[in-house]
Amino acid sequence: MRRILACLSVGAILAALTAVLLRRRVGRLRYQRGKAAVQLAVRGGVRYASNAPRLFAAAGQHRQQLRNDLALQTAEDVVHTLGAMKGVLVKIGQMASYLDDGLAPSVRRTLSRLQDSIPPMTAELAAQVITEELGRPPERAFARWDPEPIAAASIGQVHRAITEDGTAVAVKVQYPGIAEMMAADLDNVALLRRMLKITAPSQDVDALVTELRDRVLEELDYRREAANQDALASYFDGHPTIHVPRIIGSLSSRRVVTSELADGVRFAEIADWPQSERDLAGETIYRFVFRSLYEVRAFNGDPHPGNYLFRPGGKVTFLDFGLVKHFTEADLLPLMAMVRNLCVQRDPEAFRASMVQAGFLVPDAPLSTDQVVEHLAVFYQLVTESTPVTVTSDYASSVVRRFFDMRSPVAQYARIPQSYVILQRINLGLFALLGDIHATANWRSIAEEIWPFMQAPPSTPMGRAEADWLAAKRAAGRPRAGAAGQR
Repeated sequence: MRRILACLSVGAILAALTAVLLRRRVGRLRYQRGKAAVQLAVRGGVRYASNAPRLFAAAGQHRQQLRNDLALQTAEDVVHTLGAMKGVLVKIGQMASYLDDGLAPSVRRTLSRLQDSIPPMTAELAAQVITEELGRPPERAFARWDPEPIAAASIGQVHRAITEDGTAVAVKVQYPGIAEMMAADLDNVALLRRMLKITAPSQDVDALVTELRDRVLEELDYRREAANQDALASYFDGHPTIHVPRIIGSLSSRRVVTSELADGVRFAEIADWPQSERDLAGETIYRFVFRSLYEVRAFNGDPHPGNYLFRPGGKVTFLDFGLVKHFTEADLLPLMAMVRNLCVQRDPEAFRASMVQAGFLVPDAPLSTDQVVEHLAVFYQLVTESTPVTVTSDYASSVVRRFFDMRSPVAQYARIPQSYVILQRINLGLFALLGDIHATANWRSIAEEIWPFMQAPPSTPMGRAEADWLAAKRAAGRPRAGAAGQR
């Protein structure tokens, strides 16, 4: 990402954006947002061009300091511009903030403000949305209403309130006009197509863009988000370390979603916690991601640091369920076959066959199986051996680099089936989060507890507590939900 910020080919992007904007008849909003993105790129280019003589003359540490200063100025510009624009472009900035590919810590800290510190809308606008959606102003819809938001993100902001029955709640209010803004951003997919065709010529770009559009537009209907959150809150009810706030249905609608108010510290604050506590937090996040996937058959595709609250003992509250992808058992069986063949049976040829069957690899690709395994092994590194592994920022960066490595001979024959596009956020998000806190665990043993084809006994104290919770669910007549691969 540092290379993207510091070495951006402004001329190429400007030309591509200009061509898209001029050659197609576009609406005013789409034009304005596209123009703002172009101007952001131009400012970055001018900034670096004007400082090129100083960079050329400097040497050693002084040159690196100048580069860091320029990157920090660019990051500040990105935060100011994208924060004001909100919508899809904020999500791009959020991803940049936690994908570590050489960004200086000061730059990452600056970009991280996009996770929960977007400039909020006015109290009057928030009240207007509440009134339109709930049929009465916030002072009447709630016993107490705090007009000052406690968080603001890409498509909405969150307020504290107290319901008539005394429940403390968090009320997420959608920005007025954000649907039109996001539609305008997504309508600029011609640029995205051009760039993807250049960087990933073998991919079905239209399928990737369609999946992105479908998932992002789903976020605009808070009723869908409420249903996603309620399903996961119900499944994880009583879990020893995982908490999903309950939805208050009577105070939720298309543009307002109300849930129980949760407490805890933000992701940035746990950097000062003991490593043992960060390890527990990492284990909880890992268990949540894969229990959700293989038990509920759902994946929350927005794993950025602003969507977690932490308490000691590995307790994590999970927030924001707008970008959730649901899977069928048939969707998940190929994924299980791949991990089983590579990591359990150690059968490279079977792994390759399962890759082809799942649609990740072109049949009869002129590649050796060793090439295929070598290219993809980095994604399975945490679960290859049953031994404690520390997830580092270097590992997370290596995953990102491999994901976008178009020089590999495997790249031109690799595919990302549309059904699995959102799952790539595990590679581009989950590992980055774990790497940021240097979480250590025997990830393979934990995975074996969760993999439907193994369901091994607990391997950690948290695992034992989770097993007791699962046993209590079964005893109460609430069986494991939709475990894939069970016959």
